[in-house]
Amino acid sequence: MKFQRMLKRSIDIVFAVLLIALLSPFMVVIALLIKLEDHGPVLFKQERLGKDGKVFVLYKFRTMIVNAEKVGLGIFLEERDPRITRIGKWLRELSLDELPQLFNILRGDMSFVGPRPPLPFFPKRYDEYEEWAKKRFTVRPGITGWAQVNGRNLIDWYDRFKLDVWYVDHWSLWLDTKIVFLTILKILKREGIYGKNVMRR
Repeated sequence: MKFQRMLKRSIDIVFAVLLIALLSPFMVVIALLIKLEDHGPVLFKQERLGKDGKVFVLYKFRTMIVNAEKVGLGIFLEERDPRITRIGKWLRELSLDELPQLFNILRGDMSFVGPRPPLPFFPKRYDEYEEWAKKRFTVRPGITGWAQVNGRNLIDWYDRFKLDVWYVDHWSLWLDTKIVFLTILKILKREGIYGKNVMRR
């Protein structure tokens, strides 16, 4: 299992480097479109809870107005939320807002596959999680995960955490590969983008 974990990290690094190299021109275009729409920052940066409860800064392409968390529903989101920009709506539907997390993978904060990292204070603080739920924090968080392909934002946090713990208990490189392909199908179908207690920015 230790060798598989090392192999998983190596795969993460190799594919992150390759994708950054291949997609750099595309990401530059996205950055320009975001900048041209409202002249605000291209990236959205937010603290998240990672492996072992360590807080790290997650990167995304900004899809909402500047300081969106201070107006409207705050950290929550609805499908026709007026805070979402025109470019942002398109980026969200295709999950392209997640591309900057390739750099989080290189930094060692994240993996391609793993439990999605929650906010440090929502739905709970790290020391407030039940012991069974803390198990999800024993691995690096991912851009996608088992909960994302089994309901995504359409299921509540309790169910997401149960799925995350199942993933940790049954992890294998084959399961990661399966999740990647299922994620692509979800993106093509545009399923689960909005739902219960969503905090995507």
